[in-house]
Formats: sequence, structure tokens, C-alpha cells
Amino acid sequence: MKEIRFHGRGGQGTVLASVILVKAFTKEKKFSSAIPYFGFERRGAPVTAFLRFDDRPLREKTQIYSPDCVVVMDPALRKSMEIYQGLKEDGILVVSSRKPIEELNLPSSVAKLGCVDAIRISLEILGSPITNSCMLGAFVATTAWVELESVIESIKETWPGEMGERNALAAETGFKRTRVFQLK
Repeated sequence: MKEIRFHGRGGQGTVLASVILVKAFTKEKKFSSAIPYFGFERRGAPVTAFLRFDDRPLREKTQIYSPDCVVVMDPALRKSMEIYQGLKEDGILVVSSRKPIEELNLPSSVAKLGCVDAIRISLEILGSPITNSCMLGAFVATTAWVELESVIESIKETWPGEMGERNALAAETGFKRTRVFQLK
């Protein structure tokens, strides 16, 4: 079983990203579940979403305290060491940032890093700083736990028409522009 924790802010599509990813895992015949966690339910407030997937049925429905992967949707959040809490040794970090790797101040548990300027891509393609689709592409590029095509199909099911096409393009662009670093 793999466990993923998403950190973002209200309005960035953090919870929706976890739901879209569950659909993508399901397309690949994997068992998965997403659990949102809200503090204050308002735009800009911190939001966390949890996702588990496996080849076998899942029974756990709790928060994730020791994730295999942490996805940080908002560049400002990466400064908070709390979001890295519990990341497994040799963990994977997918972060929205335009900073060079040397300036990211990463915890020692990170073995693999995926870094993408998701806000810039989202502004270019969607006209807003909603980073969820771009970060899904970055997740695929960094982990290879799911195919990009499955994610794109799930995005298009979530948003039919032009909105789906633009979000699919944001995911594909995020996939292509993600810089992946093997740190250990």
C-alpha cells in the first residue's frame, strides 16, 4: 500500500486533485480512497487530503501520518516543516516551486523530489492560480505510480468540454516541465 498526503490552500483544488487521482488509479484496476481534511472551510485556509492505493482492497479510512509521498500544492506551504512530518525515510516530495533545489531547505527524509512551477503553468493555461491539474502531472512525472493518460481521462470526466481540455493540458504541461531529482 502507498499513502499520499496533499497540502494546499482552500480554492487550489487540493481535495479535487485527490479525487481525480482516485479515479485514475481505479482506471488502472487499483484500489484507492481519498479522504479530505478541512480546518476552516474558506478560500486560502490550509487544506489536507489523504489518498491510499494498493492492488488489494483497502480497509483503512484514517488520516495518513507516515506518507510515502507528500504533494505540496502551494509554494508558501513548503516553508512549514509540519507538512513534512512523518514522511517516510526515502520518501517522495512533489512541490510547486520555481526556486532552485538548493533553496528549498528539504528534510533529510526526501529521497526523490519533483519540482514544478505550477502557479505559472496554471496562470498560462487556465488563467488562474488553481494548481491541482498541473500538480497531478507533476505527481505522475515524479512517482510513475499511475499513467498520465489515466489522469488525463479522469480530468476530462471531471470537467467535460473546454474546461476539461484546458485542465488536461495543464496536467500534461506539468508532467513535461517537472524537474525530478534523485537525492538518495
